[in-house]
Amino acid sequence: MRVVIQRVSEASVTINQHIHGQIGLGLLVLVGIEAADTQEDIEWLCNKIVNLRIFNDAADVMNCSVKDIGGDILLISQFTLHASTKKGNRPSYIKAAKPEIAVPLYEAFIETLTAALEKPIQTGQFGADMKVALLNDGPVTILIDSKNKE
Repeated sequence: MRVVIQRVSEASVTINQHIHGQIGLGLLVLVGIEAADTQEDIEWLCNKIVNLRIFNDAADVMNCSVKDIGGDILLISQFTLHASTKKGNRPSYIKAAKPEIAVPLYEAFIETLTAALEKPIQTGQFGADMKVALLNDGPVTILIDSKNKE
């Protein structure tokens, strides 16, 4: 499972010209799911996401988590995070999980992330054509792969 975490001042996702999810200060999280992912990957990532200290404290040092500041999370599914660009110029998405595997894992991710944050999160819609808008704060952008726990 791969995530791109962006610290944002605001973010939203629009589907069919209607805002589907919207947050102020918090995290925009893009998640890519592969067939080998499990509940263990979900739990590890969700814990990491809500406790990642990337928000400034009173001394203007990145020392606070999204949980510490009472921030929000907007979660968007994005299979293209598993693009392979090894051969040629057209990415392959063969590692991205098929919907019958990815949808239940995405729903479990939403449930686990909501519990970890201790409040509801905003989401996109799996498989929809989404327009994501954000104001990246910093900018701060973090990449995490649950199969490569550095």
